[in-house]
Amino acid sequence: MTTLGIRTVLHPVSDLAAAKTVYTALLGIEPQTDSPYYIGFESEGQHIGLVPAGSPQSPAAPVSYWHVGDIEAKVAELTAAGATVQQPAREVGSGRLVATLTDGDGNVLGLIQDR
Repeated sequence: MTTLGIRTVLHPVSDLAAAKTVYTALLGIEPQTDSPYYIGFESEGQHIGLVPAGSPQSPAAPVSYWHVGDIEAKVAELTAAGATVQQPAREVGSGRLVATLTDGDGNVLGLIQDR
């Protein structure tokens, strides 16, 4: 089963307001999502998300998310190949499912399925 490519990258940040200013300058656009717990930008077909470091949904380091058509099938395929589930598939809003796995070296592999 192929992926639809990396389209989402989440960055943990210690100061959401300061990071918003930096990423707004970097991308040259205002965020599409701007809340106390998440700031998201849509730029050139990619979603760049800022998450407060230390929050339950925050990764420890930036995570690239591969978009897939069937998240459960891709999780099964990856675990059969030797990856380990870090966070099983769960809904995060608007029907979007996310999961994270790690490869044998501890690299985090993010998966997203949009419904």
